[in-house]
Amino acid sequence: MSRERQAMQSDRAPASQTYARVVPGAGVGIMLFAMTLSSIVLLAIKASGAEAPKARIVGLGATSCQQFNDDIKSNPALRRDYLAWAQGFMSGIILSRPPGVDQGLDLAPKTFDLISQLHFLEDHCARNTAPDFSDAVEALYKRLRLEGKT
Repeated sequence: MSRERQAMQSDRAPASQTYARVVPGAGVGIMLFAMTLSSIVLLAIKASGAEAPKARIVGLGATSCQQFNDDIKSNPALRRDYLAWAQGFMSGIILSRPPGVDQGLDLAPKTFDLISQLHFLEDHCARNTAPDFSDAVEALYKRLRLEGKT
């Protein structure tokens, strides 16, 4: 090998070093591009899920308030079944709360007994036929929370 050729080869750097010499700061630029792209993706995900997804409700609570109205009108005995579902659903709400929140909340206080709760649900669904029955139960739960504070 000639002396000139050896000198040329010793001056050559690996391709990654050559690229870095040709484009100073390219590694930083690529890293900034990747971070920017990641940020955009994360913001898009966050924006699309701004509200926490609602749990899938099953059973009587999955019906609309209009269906509840129709059911109890055609078969008054179903009122008991709907109320039992509501009590179970509200018990689930209490269990999902962080420690100390709604702890000891009475779902059947003497000041707002089960018959009063059933009337609350009937009145709520008579005024709001479109929402689900579970939404009426959530409104009842909020009412019971107020009752517990008095």
